[in-house]
Amino acid sequence: MPFRDCIGHQTSIAFLQAAVNHERLAHAYLFHGEDAIGKRLTAIRLAQALSCEQPPDAESLDSCGACRSCRQIDARTHPDFFVIEPDREQATQQIKIEQVREIEHQIMYHPLVGERKICLIDDADRMTIGAANALLKTLEEPPAHSLFLLMSSRPAALPATIRSRCQSLRFTTPARTQVEAALILQREIPPADARFLAIISESRIGEALTADVKDVRSRQQELVDLVRPQSLQSIGSILSSAEAIAKADRAQDMLVWLARWIRDLVLIQIGGDRDQVLYLDDLTTLEAYAKQANTDLLLELLREIELTEQRATRHLNLHMALEMILLRLRDALTASSIPLPA
Repeated sequence: MPFRDCIGHQTSIAFLQAAVNHERLAHAYLFHGEDAIGKRLTAIRLAQALSCEQPPDAESLDSCGACRSCRQIDARTHPDFFVIEPDREQATQQIKIEQVREIEHQIMYHPLVGERKICLIDDADRMTIGAANALLKTLEEPPAHSLFLLMSSRPAALPATIRSRCQSLRFTTPARTQVEAALILQREIPPADARFLAIISESRIGEALTADVKDVRSRQQELVDLVRPQSLQSIGSILSSAEAIAKADRAQDMLVWLARWIRDLVLIQIGGDRDQVLYLDDLTTLEAYAKQANTDLLLELLREIELTEQRATRHLNLHMALEMILLRLRDALTASSIPLPA
């Protein structure tokens, strides 16, 4: 498919098209921005546009999406298109020096089909030091026919020497309305579900397009049940719920949902735009809590949840952390005096 299936990123695409039209395409680009927002798809569409056998418009770089080269690039079988990425099955996902050296060997030869050999490096910040040093040698003296497209959501984790040899393009999350429209069109789901997925994914289009609506709504409902006044009135109930969640290995996920719920509550308290509220179906409970919840304590809880998430990889006891956060939430909400919704 051509560039039109890239949701958002029109500025970056126009920049790349102009670079090609004016014969100023760099030998290496660093596409950086949040995960799952379309960086990789844009890179693939660029590779297709540069290799397309039947381009639709001679004046504007794009691809037909249907010729042999376009299909081969999508399938990763094109002889002049290479992809390097971490092994997703490994606990520690890395790009190793052997992967880079194999590409170096391939890239030095002239293209077999088109004008360029193109190498896409996904999660480039996961290169080992050896792999980064090996790539640096190629980037310092790249073959004239080569193009390197590096993807990263953590560009600061890349060596400065690598970054300095790439032209940087920053990608931002698409507008929520764009994501909703794409979901309705591509997934054929109701507008309410499209809105829900767009908010829950924070407009990360790749995540929204693949999320299971039923599963995500089920996890949302679990949080709603956890913060009901009936649930928070009993310390025993809080401890029991936290234990069950931890045993199911869902404590970290529940903290993410809890943070979203607290943000909704604070948004209602300060009179913010309710179109941004995720938990619209739980609005009655949120409004009841908003009348007397302690905003300062809620904001402290959000900071504490953020710190807990950052420490989750350091053998933090998530069970205990979830218990403490739920007990502090109970205090912030003064749940014992919240009237139960009719």
